[in-house]
Amino acid sequence: MAKARTVTTLGIIATAALVLVFGNQPFVEWVHNHTNPDSAWGWFLRVLTWPQWAFGPIDGSSRAMRQLLANDLRALLLILFVALILGVVAKAVTGGAGGFFLGWSALIFASALAAFLTSFIIANPTLVGAFQTAAGGSAYGLFAGWIVGAVTATAKAA
Repeated sequence: MAKARTVTTLGIIATAALVLVFGNQPFVEWVHNHTNPDSAWGWFLRVLTWPQWAFGPIDGSSRAMRQLLANDLRALLLILFVALILGVVAKAVTGGAGGFFLGWSALIFASALAAFLTSFIIANPTLVGAFQTAAGGSAYGLFAGWIVGAVTATAKAA
């Protein structure tokens, strides 16, 4: 018998796919070099690149290493926090509109929290800087979260 596709499982898969596909270094560089940030499509593609991650820094400075670590950890924490939020709350939701809103809001909260926590890794962190970074993370969740929501809306009861 096949396992049911639960809200949690689908949310984790959708979030991991967003991070892997749109946050990788080649895609991020392509978006920044080939799209117009003043067009709706260019702006949206730049939003999708927010949880960027890379295999190594462009230069060997400690500042670049701290930023690389923060970015990579932020991408991993985003997936982890979505899994935790959905794992705790999803038992009451079996998909449909509830699954949509739960998946969407999970990405908003998870991206804000991941951004807030990892902002303290960079050089000279401040609380205000952490709040600003969290605001950027929640914007990612707001504008990309509907993708996770659409996937979790298709979930079946466990």
